[in-house]
Amino acid sequence: MLVLAGLGLSDENSITLEEIKEAKTSDYIFAEFYTNIWKGSIERLENIIGSKIEILKRKDLEEESEKILELASRKKVLIFVPGDPLVATTHSSLLLECLKRKIEVKIIHNSSIISAVCESGLHSYKFGPSVTIPLKDRVKGNIESVINVIKDNKSRGLHTLCFLDFDLENRKFLEVNDAINFLIENGIIDREEKIVVASCIGSNNKKIVWKEAFYLKDFKFDLPAIIVVPGKLHFTEKEILELWSL
Repeated sequence: MLVLAGLGLSDENSITLEEIKEAKTSDYIFAEFYTNIWKGSIERLENIIGSKIEILKRKDLEEESEKILELASRKKVLIFVPGDPLVATTHSSLLLECLKRKIEVKIIHNSSIISAVCESGLHSYKFGPSVTIPLKDRVKGNIESVINVIKDNKSRGLHTLCFLDFDLENRKFLEVNDAINFLIENGIIDREEKIVVASCIGSNNKKIVWKEAFYLKDFKFDLPAIIVVPGKLHFTEKEILELWSL
């Protein structure tokens, strides 16, 4: 059996009672943090569930996922995932393989930035496809797709959720100001265009700001953070956004 358990957006305090129950009856417990930034403590999470947790790397769930699937075919395996388990396509691939092989699988959902960003006032049904703004050493070949998605969303009046790239194993994180510069320098947004930046959503240190891009590129935001390039705003969206203006 494979259990994919979401950790939510904050820290170990976001774990659910159902996840604790499942963890206490699992034979193997893993966690991965390469698909999202998690602000919690592994040690405190281990204390809550009463078991040790083994940290997985990207290759463990991608190139070498067969090992996890083989284990889940005969034992109960639980994998903790930041946010909601099925936002990252890696975990959807695991779900698919379990279903194809008739391995029992359980998904325990938790909060995700995809829904939490609506705290800004933006309506969930008005978001188009999202993009990831790449780290500088990954820019080659990624610019055109980012430009096309945002422009297409704008043409249809839709908002674009922009994730910030990171490489946890090499401790590389794209900062908000670098991401905004990327959007401006590549002509994706104008300097005077208002965008939304939301950092540490789901925690006590959350920050949501709606302001001109040129202003926000010099503002300091903690990670994790996301940027939203708005499409056509409904008057109720704009009313709430105005309250997030600096």
